[in-house]
Amino acid sequence: MQHVRNGMPATELTGVDWRKSHHSNPEGNCVELAALPDGSVAVRNSRHPEGPALVYTGAEISAFVRGVKDGDFDGLLPGR
Repeated sequence: MQHVRNGMPATELTGVDWRKSHHSNPEGNCVELAALPDGSVAVRNSRHPEGPALVYTGAEISAFVRGVKDGDFDGLLPGR
């Protein structure tokens, strides 16, 4: 089994399917997420796919997605 740690090079996460939002822009300014076998989720910068992967528990990602849907982070968007 692969040892996953927060901040590891994203390229070391083998056998994962990186996904990004269909809202991503053509310049590639977005984040990509990958489900990991243990139920956690890795996040990386699409412009630097070889860079570090931040690893979050399923509960942390769920709380974040619920917050996004509820508008908790709208004030962080440019122009708001």
